[in-house]
Amino acid sequence: MSKPIEHLREHWGSRFGFMLAAAGSAIGLGSLWKFPYVAGDHGGGAFVLVYLLATLFICVPLFICELVMGRATQRGAVEAFSILSRQSQNWKGMGWLALTSTLVVYSYYAVVSGWTLNYVILSLSNFTAGKSPEEIRAVFDLLLKAGGMNLFWQFGFLLLTAAVVWGGVRKGIEHWAKILTPALLAILIALFFYAITMPGFHEALRFLLIPDFSKVTPSGILSAVGLSFFTASLGFGIILTYGSYLRPDENLPSMTVAILGSTLGIALIAALTIFPIVFSFGFSPSEGPGLVFKVLPVLFSQLPAPLLISTLFFLLLVFTALTSTVSLLENMTANCIEQFQWSRKKSIVLSTLAAFMLGVPSALAGSGQLFPSWQPIYNADFFATISTLWDRWFLPLSGLLISIFVGYVMDRQLRDKEFLGSSKASYLLPGWLFLIRYVVPIVLILLILEGTNLVSFDALIHN
Repeated sequence: MSKPIEHLREHWGSRFGFMLAAAGSAIGLGSLWKFPYVAGDHGGGAFVLVYLLATLFICVPLFICELVMGRATQRGAVEAFSILSRQSQNWKGMGWLALTSTLVVYSYYAVVSGWTLNYVILSLSNFTAGKSPEEIRAVFDLLLKAGGMNLFWQFGFLLLTAAVVWGGVRKGIEHWAKILTPALLAILIALFFYAITMPGFHEALRFLLIPDFSKVTPSGILSAVGLSFFTASLGFGIILTYGSYLRPDENLPSMTVAILGSTLGIALIAALTIFPIVFSFGFSPSEGPGLVFKVLPVLFSQLPAPLLISTLFFLLLVFTALTSTVSLLENMTANCIEQFQWSRKKSIVLSTLAAFMLGVPSALAGSGQLFPSWQPIYNADFFATISTLWDRWFLPLSGLLISIFVGYVMDRQLRDKEFLGSSKASYLLPGWLFLIRYVVPIVLILLILEGTNLVSFDALIHN
């Protein structure tokens, strides 16, 4: 199969710019919000070790798959699958699945991102002053029930994201990635050095870096795999779209290791920033999703300069969320331009409106103003139902199909050529092919079986 005919397409201005944009997408709230509480739920060190192995042997191969497909076609997910499958409508449908996943995840991710923006304003207003710990924790519960506020902050974050993507790849995404990602890192490192001075730092270090294998369970292992998959932005077609802006001479394996290595490092630094505070004040590391928004404001209120520390932390979360929402919107925009021949501006406006409308039920989920019978019927609110459905079913399924497509369907010569690029490390190719053909599919099938409760591996082990 010959390479598709080249067409005009914007490219990254520099390799560094692409790496910052891709790293920003991969870091996201998954690293700073989700990783700490999931690691806490699953016992710390052993979970972190499995997460590291999953990143190396599952995420790195899949990340390269998406880059290979994007660069080979210079297209977004829908057209990439169509071109590389010789116009197969079934595989083109896989591209639409990835695009649909992007829209759905963007719709509820924008709600969580809106919370971060809200907490920056709360921190600047010194909302913890004069409140008891119970009253501070209750603020988040009130926010969940305040449907109008959730809609306001969700829409505000969508507009902020659209403003960044408006400028295109170089003047928009790459330009702001060079500002936001270093700023994110600077704030996180400053808070990390503060955390080092806290009495609970050594306990946090032991908790996160010394594995306790008695706490390892099959479900915990698969949770680590699932989280690594989500934090790497895989299964959406985001990395595929970013790869379509790459030049032919870029070394994909080395770039992938650098990007995901930085993602892993950021997640660990974030955990080592949060858990010293948790341990210093005697809270449980397994606080769950409310760890960031309910527990940490209580702790910030008891530290020196609470307004400054709290504002910096939640500003960090805003930057983190924005680097991810930018990649979600750009993925949708690129595919809309290709599929419907819309202009970039029209694609951004309509994609933003679609995400807002689809996100309304998630924003109102805690208030019960919309679909009041949803909770008793589904045993979870709309937000939890949709996010769980995509985390457990659609994203792993998308990753599974991508690995099968690149491993077995894509033209072998084109695939191998794109993998190698300017690299002379041809010895890496057999290992990569083995992982995407055998290891990745098996692990993702197990993840889908466990995540959808079709099989309980914990119960099988105990029996």
